[in-house]
Amino acid sequence: MSGSKPDILWSPHHPDRYVICDSELGLYRIGPVGGTETKPGTLPLSEETAATLLAINSDTPYMKCVAWYPKHEPECLLAVGQANGRVVLTSLGQSHNSTCKELVGKEFVPKHARQCNTLAWNPVDNNLLAAGLDKHRADFSVLIWDISSKFAPETSVAAEKIRISTVDLDSSMVVTKPLYELGQNDACLSLCWLFRDPKLLLAGMHRNLAIFDLRNTSQKMFVNTKAIQGVTVDPHFHDRVASFFEGQVAIWDLRKFEKPVLTLTEQSKPLTKVAWCPTRTGLLATLTRDSNVIRLYDMQHTPTPIGDETEPTIIERSVQPCESQIGSFAWHPSSQNRMVVVSATNRVMTDFTVFERISLAWSSTTSLMWACGRHLYDCAEDSAEGAESTVEKDIATKMRERAQSRYGHDTLQVWRNHLLAGGNDPQLKSLWYDLSYILYVSHMKQCAEDMELKLQGNKQSLVYSGIKNIIRTSSGTTESRRCWIGSDRQTDVPRFSSEERCLALRLCGWISRGPDIDVETFLRSLEQEREWERAAAIALFNLDIRRAIQILNKGATMEKGDLNLNVVAMALSGYTDEKSSLWREMCSSLRLQLKNPYLCIMFAFLTSEPGAYDGVLYESSVAVRDRVAFACMFLSDAQLPHYIDKLTNEMKEAGNLEGILLTGLTKDGVDLMESFVDRTGDVQTASFCTLKGSPGEVLKDPRVQCWIENYRNLLDAWRFWHKRAEFDILRGKLDPSSKPLAQVFVSCNFCGKSISYSCSAMPHQGRGFSQYGVSGSPTKSKVTSCPGCRKPLPRCALCLMNMGTPVSSCSGPGKSDEKVDLTRENKLSQFNNWFTWCHNCRHGGHAGHMLSWFRDHTECPVSACTCKCMQLDTTGNLVPADSS
Repeated sequence: MSGSKPDILWSPHHPDRYVICDSELGLYRIGPVGGTETKPGTLPLSEETAATLLAINSDTPYMKCVAWYPKHEPECLLAVGQANGRVVLTSLGQSHNSTCKELVGKEFVPKHARQCNTLAWNPVDNNLLAAGLDKHRADFSVLIWDISSKFAPETSVAAEKIRISTVDLDSSMVVTKPLYELGQNDACLSLCWLFRDPKLLLAGMHRNLAIFDLRNTSQKMFVNTKAIQGVTVDPHFHDRVASFFEGQVAIWDLRKFEKPVLTLTEQSKPLTKVAWCPTRTGLLATLTRDSNVIRLYDMQHTPTPIGDETEPTIIERSVQPCESQIGSFAWHPSSQNRMVVVSATNRVMTDFTVFERISLAWSSTTSLMWACGRHLYDCAEDSAEGAESTVEKDIATKMRERAQSRYGHDTLQVWRNHLLAGGNDPQLKSLWYDLSYILYVSHMKQCAEDMELKLQGNKQSLVYSGIKNIIRTSSGTTESRRCWIGSDRQTDVPRFSSEERCLALRLCGWISRGPDIDVETFLRSLEQEREWERAAAIALFNLDIRRAIQILNKGATMEKGDLNLNVVAMALSGYTDEKSSLWREMCSSLRLQLKNPYLCIMFAFLTSEPGAYDGVLYESSVAVRDRVAFACMFLSDAQLPHYIDKLTNEMKEAGNLEGILLTGLTKDGVDLMESFVDRTGDVQTASFCTLKGSPGEVLKDPRVQCWIENYRNLLDAWRFWHKRAEFDILRGKLDPSSKPLAQVFVSCNFCGKSISYSCSAMPHQGRGFSQYGVSGSPTKSKVTSCPGCRKPLPRCALCLMNMGTPVSSCSGPGKSDEKVDLTRENKLSQFNNWFTWCHNCRHGGHAGHMLSWFRDHTECPVSACTCKCMQLDTTGNLVPADSS
């Protein structure tokens, strides 16, 4: 447009056409790029699309604003507002029908010449065109023209002046009398019709936003504000309006028009355009002067605020369609999130798509889905061979697979739980072996110390508190010097022993008999597991160098001539304790080149001074239990607690489950487990571990309760309801304080007392049936009246006998249900005897009769009752995921 930046208008009829308004009007058609050849007049917009120039109109000079006629006929009719206030109807295209000929060239002339700032067609009554003009003394600034009007200029002085300035213009094509005149003695800078009522016109006047009602033009509703430019209505929310002033955007709610519900502050530069996205709810785009960035505001859906101070939630981001400064942009009317951008200095155009924010969602079974725009995508796993072995499974997937294998439920052989977890996690293997040792040794120790507590069933006294606490209470340590077995050198090696150290060695797996240590059984088990290096190291630590060499030779034979084992065995056979010997020097320098950590610490032990065994104690690749056992044998009372404390802190910081051997399942153990859960998210292992070996005060720790509840919620999310129930039963046995109190019982309608002395309920969700059974002996289950007031109990809708009567034999598929016992102790009556009723119609009877009835019927068995009782219980119709 003349003296201003260009603008873009999309055709309301053709989704592939738009007009560029500058000093002239240019009609373009957008389409895919056709091959390598470019036709004359084709402008590339993107890698996939290009624009072709169809027509140019240069007959309307001094353009200030343009509006496209919304009717289909004529297709390319445009209203052009000029600098002198006139509105001219012009056309682009080849349409020459009678309607087009009547309208093209028609002018609408105000009384006084002033600039036309804005135009707006009525969306319903398309013949009405609103024009906003600058202020002119006492004249009106909002004129509504009827383009079908044929009023000729009046014979007045002003009309004569207008006719003089019009050259060769047919008088029938000039209209000077508007249909409505609004906004007296003010200026209008922006206009828009309200979608909710086509008789309402919103105008941005000089000092306020005003709503004019064409049914009563003498009254208007207005609010004082500076945000009067670019008023536009949200096409998806007709009560929401946006306007701007300088660098601020105001969002208005027409239902509360006193003040804006939200004010968006832009950059320091003034705004030039705001526009709502026609294909996306609540997406507003804004453009500032001399900028190559378009800012987007995503108005999240929020209910109507009750308080005046509540503001809607927005998400703000920016997009950069092109490198040059943007003159204007326009949303595509139908293509999702698509816009065309034109540069400010020339007619370089860009076809651009605003990509939506991607929302990810994980299902409870680790399926991944995400939404982008109107599309929903599902992530499918790669089924190629070998793909499963290269991708690490998510911890949720691992926990789900472990739950199906009853991981954590093996209470007789606790160490077997690592096999249920897959057996390939060394930390889990160490944890369950340590816990097995802890429970066994502490149980035996407690039985030996206090048989009376065992008879009383005091489980809390059997809890093990960790090697750290055992060593701290160590007393009566004796030092002894022992010679090497199987060596020519008879050097004495200092070793330490006490009752507490022997207990620690027993917990580490090194079997002890009183003050002496017998590791032969342990070494044989390691040989069976083909752990030759570890077995040789433990034999060497017990000063049996000949046994260590035998193990290495046997390992070399079993592993088909392993060169490393043979070489190490040969090196051990030449051991000497002389500090300046060549053997000692070479072993000290070359031991770090050995790949196996146990072979490395063997030479570290042989080349170290008594009491200075850092090469063994701080080898992180060696199992914690072996390092602790070594420390218990070779460190003094002054060194051992310091080392155990340091190692414990390292395990706690790293969340290494091997540290449970040191901390036990005390508060320190919970701290270690917290680090493990933070690192891995494995609340399953944390829940089972703390339940099996923790005292009551530790189980009350909020962290432990959080892990347990999270695991229960996971089982519910996976629909493992049976396994969740088994977990709750196990939890109740190991932690009696976790058993929930009875919350629901069957009460008498007359006296309100419980029908049975110990009424147990079967949990059942939904609006369907609830079941309750009478507990106690068989005689109690035959009670048919309230034990409090002796009133008879309700009757079964099928057998018409009072509730509490045993169910007779049911034929058909229901026969197997009669002998189902819910507990091994037979404390509850059979399920068929339980009370059951519908929460909707309140009819019911014996559970066995109700189940038998609804196998063949859908409606309630009571006459004249059409309730579909069983179908109301949607949860009961679901099949648990773990039932297969």
